[in-house]
Amino acid sequence: MANTKPGERKLQILQALAAMLEQPRGDRITTAALAARLDVSEAALYRHFASKAQMFEGLIEFIETSVFGLINKISDTEENGVRQVRSIAGMLLEFAEQNPGMTRVMIGDALVNEDERLQLRMNQFVERIEMALRQSWKIAASQGDLPENEASARAAMAMAFVMGRWHRYAKGGFQLRPTEGAAQQLVMLAP
Repeated sequence: MANTKPGERKLQILQALAAMLEQPRGDRITTAALAARLDVSEAALYRHFASKAQMFEGLIEFIETSVFGLINKISDTEENGVRQVRSIAGMLLEFAEQNPGMTRVMIGDALVNEDERLQLRMNQFVERIEMALRQSWKIAASQGDLPENEASARAAMAMAFVMGRWHRYAKGGFQLRPTEGAAQQLVMLAP
């Protein structure tokens, strides 16, 4: 990591952490293992992050920024509520597939035995996604595609579908792609 700028080093640490999370066995990641992967001392890690929890917060911030940026883009460009739901759910599955290590963070698997506030933040992340899905269903209701009193239930069902796909992907050693067969299922979920 020599000859890099401080911001680049932080990014390298986060990239190494994310890469370690992509290991199918899902072993707990220690700062010693992370330092060894980067060929630096643990003290070098702590010059950039006060704790391992801060490293995970960096990954969570990447996840939140990426996912909500894409949700906003979908909401801004797609006027049809049902298609918004399909697009958001499809994007969430694609994001997981492209970022297997992040999937372990999103389902909380990588956060076991870490600071409790990290899991709380991921719970809020899921609640915010469900709120975005609910808003899309409300748009669909206003367009006459379903009764308005179904928006919350349908949002919860769509979120459960996505999370189930995330879990299957992570727990299956990243072998069962979350997008496989999803297009047809999303049409069934959001007709």
